[in-house]
Amino acid sequence: MRRNIFTDEHEQFRATARAFFERECVPYTEQWERAGKVSREAWRKAGQAGLLGWEAPEEYGGLGIRDYRFNAIISDEMFGTGAVGIGLGVQNDILASYLVGLTTEEQKKRWLPGFTSGDIVTSIAMSEPAAGSDVAGLKTTARREGDRYIVNGQKTFISNGLLSDLVLVAAKTDPEAGRKGISLIAVETTRPGFSRGRKLDKIGQWSADTAELFFDNVEVPVENLVGEENRGFYHLMHNLPAERLGIATYAVAAARRAFDLTTGYVSERKAFGQPIGKFQVNRHFLAEMKTKLDVAQVYLDQCILAANAGELTPQEAAGLKWWTTEVQWEILDRCLQLHGGYGYMNEYEVARLWRDSRVQRLYGGTTEIMKDLIGRSMGF
Repeated sequence: MRRNIFTDEHEQFRATARAFFERECVPYTEQWERAGKVSREAWRKAGQAGLLGWEAPEEYGGLGIRDYRFNAIISDEMFGTGAVGIGLGVQNDILASYLVGLTTEEQKKRWLPGFTSGDIVTSIAMSEPAAGSDVAGLKTTARREGDRYIVNGQKTFISNGLLSDLVLVAAKTDPEAGRKGISLIAVETTRPGFSRGRKLDKIGQWSADTAELFFDNVEVPVENLVGEENRGFYHLMHNLPAERLGIATYAVAAARRAFDLTTGYVSERKAFGQPIGKFQVNRHFLAEMKTKLDVAQVYLDQCILAANAGELTPQEAAGLKWWTTEVQWEILDRCLQLHGGYGYMNEYEVARLWRDSRVQRLYGGTTEIMKDLIGRSMGF
């Protein structure tokens, strides 16, 4: 289906993104999958290509442009080329909102030049062993002592956890105040007391590094507070729609990639004297998938435009997130089925896409949590 939300400027950016992924990422797919992380050099080359932090002001290496269509193009071209692993979405879709929108000028000078160049890889640390979707239940603390915070706690399932140089940590600065006592503290990973745990052994997304992080009396200056003290929960809630929009963008792009691979496969693979795509049951499956992909694309594009206009609500983002990721999983599972036994072989890209897609229904808020948010917004 033709998309009409992009301008010539966006298409030029698309060409740059596609060239980057084809040149700097696709040849290293297997290497990164085995290593469980991508190279730092790829991050720096992404910065050189202008694919990081374009929201930042020009004086800090960005373009001063806040336009989610650029974010969508990154997802489209990463999956469209078959690239894996590099967590540009964490940097651009999630952290940019905090490091551009909530920071002081002094903080911008410290962090944004490296953020846009790829020299500073970032992550956000919310999830804990006993606190996932329930952000208000987190146990990590940041106790203020004079001109510093003392951070203690543990985080898990942290994307970019192995490579990150700067971690935005959600911590209790007022443990007795519940969600009203959470603050966001930026912690440089060179600080004494910070350590990384094991590289988590995941079902999929092998090259997207995910780790445990530990904070043992980590001293951080009060100048590393991002946003307002004890307003961290509200900052998180304000920015979560953008994260969920990013997950939905990944969902549609990955499903489209799997569909394209599958239409090629069923056109060539023969059984009983004809391509398997010619069988009526498979034709119907392909028609259903194409229609659902087209519907998902229109739904996504409307939410992208709403986000650009500042009109995307948390409820709309939640609906988009759960629906597109469920459609993604349905399509990926059907595409693998149409590949037959070959779909279960890791040498086929559809197998990796299938593995990598399962987590989409979990992170950023599970499908069940998304539906509950929508239901409660309706007064139920």
